[in-house]
Amino acid sequence: MTSDASISLPPDLETPSSPWARLTQFMRRQPDIVALLLPLVLATGMAWIDRSTTWELSLFVFYAIPILMAVWWAGNRAGYGMAVICGVFWWASNYDTHPYETTLGYLWATMSRVIFFSVVAYAVTAVRNRQEADSARIEALEERRQLEADLVAVSEHEQQRIGQDLHDGLCQHLAAIGLAARSLADDLHTQKNESAQDAELIQQSILEAVSEARGLARGIFPVHVDRHGIAVALSELARSTSRLTGVQIEVEETGDVQISPPEAAMHLYRIAQEAVANSVRHGGAQHVHIKIDGGVESIVLTVVDDGKGFPIHPRKDGGMGMRTMRYRAQMIGASLVMSAPDPRGATMRCVVPLHRE
Repeated sequence: MTSDASISLPPDLETPSSPWARLTQFMRRQPDIVALLLPLVLATGMAWIDRSTTWELSLFVFYAIPILMAVWWAGNRAGYGMAVICGVFWWASNYDTHPYETTLGYLWATMSRVIFFSVVAYAVTAVRNRQEADSARIEALEERRQLEADLVAVSEHEQQRIGQDLHDGLCQHLAAIGLAARSLADDLHTQKNESAQDAELIQQSILEAVSEARGLARGIFPVHVDRHGIAVALSELARSTSRLTGVQIEVEETGDVQISPPEAAMHLYRIAQEAVANSVRHGGAQHVHIKIDGGVESIVLTVVDDGKGFPIHPRKDGGMGMRTMRYRAQMIGASLVMSAPDPRGATMRCVVPLHRE
């Protein structure tokens, strides 16, 4: 299963900074009668010029311009109405000089022009509808991207808060209890009380709990993750996860691993953290290998496990963790690939391009 984390947006047909786009935005905010004034004046001017140049130099093709403006600014009904008006203008401007011998022939020629103008209005309407659909799609994608960014930011903030609370709150309380237990054990030893050994065991258990809590706090909020510390953070992740789950996790670092800014290193760390969690919780892996390779053009993070791999019928959109991994990869411009090359096991590969100055 392969996933490209990038999201491509369709090109905007109207660049907001262009004069035409600004004029279009202004005209579409006006009533239809106001938006049709300029196309109507332009069509009238063309009819006057067309009458002056006589039949020998017909300008009927240029009547498409006010039709285009009418559709683009006021909609398809205004465009079809302008097509009929342009047909009448063409008929009036060439009435005295047309070469047709019968009135019926000239009427038929006029009807063919009206049909041509209507086709122009239909084509411009199709282009406008496509432009509006693309604009709506762009807006929806931007809203979705902003929502994903907000969700990740909230998640990161909550993880930092919980990690800080664990470190500054629970760990400190446990440490204080440990000191009290140590003091109690010393007093009992002084009194030669047999319960002194039990107090020491309690104190030792509290120290182990403090160590576990600090490991959890570092996993939730690794404050030292920066461009140089990503490998160290991954090693601590491996040690804490192995201690908590019993799964053998090893980290291999090759090359010059430096990634900036620090937010990018944090995103890469979270991707590795989620991949390891998936291997342990869902894959049932007993061995996980984390490799981070620093190259000249990119940094490659690979997580390989010996678990049961991916489901036979995986969800098309993946779980919440998978979507978060993909979004984090997108945030740092990385590509994310999930695969299961063997009957057992799964591989996650994240390639982060480097932009060196």
